[in-house]
Amino acid sequence: MMKNKSYIGITFIILVFGIFAIPKIVDRISNNKVVEGDRLNKVKQKVQTTGKTASLVKFGKVPEFEFTNHDSISVGSSFFKDKVYVVEFFFTTCPTICPIMTKNMLQIESAFGDLENFAIASITINPAHDTPSVLKEYRASHGISSKNWQLLTGEQEAVLGLANKGFDLYAAAKEKAPGGFEHSGMFALVDKNGYIRSRKDEFGNPILYYRGITETSTDEAGEAIATSLHQITELKQDILKLLKEE
Repeated sequence: MMKNKSYIGITFIILVFGIFAIPKIVDRISNNKVVEGDRLNKVKQKVQTTGKTASLVKFGKVPEFEFTNHDSISVGSSFFKDKVYVVEFFFTTCPTICPIMTKNMLQIESAFGDLENFAIASITINPAHDTPSVLKEYRASHGISSKNWQLLTGEQEAVLGLANKGFDLYAAAKEKAPGGFEHSGMFALVDKNGYIRSRKDEFGNPILYYRGITETSTDEAGEAIATSLHQITELKQDILKLLKEE
């Protein structure tokens, strides 16, 4: 008898849950909202669709910044004015994701590095070590040749502020982290007017940033296989779209 009562109680709870929850679940699925979260909803409030490139969305404008490049020359927002550019936050002694990010950014340089209206900004989050001379050596050792690929260093507070607040790309000093720092492995795409841009995913939601830490390995037969979703090709496609914008 007690078992029957328990079954009845459980059935009643499931029924009540279904009455309130199922309509909401159906609504989210029908409106492609199943992947939305608090972070995405917060960002989407600032999203604007564009005209000529409706497949890309527009976020907030990058705040003004001024740092020192690998040639000890002051480089800031004015250098990137009227250019499409890609931004990453890294550090030269990073033992984990930075080598992969640099390898993938070299693909971007190979495709667009000769264009006057395109640039790359690699901003170090370890300025105490990454002086202009260190950044210059990093360029040479990694085969970076484009004059528009700027490796930048500056006051750590300003760099971390730009990363975390200006771009919403996580970066922080962490003593126990590999190399002493933690940071996002994402690339940010910025248009000629200084606005962060991105494409939408298959659900119609903006991806916000492009994965810079994906790489390709090979299987036993020597065939190339992607270790995770590769977005470098998508980033190249979207750079082309922005370069065509007036």
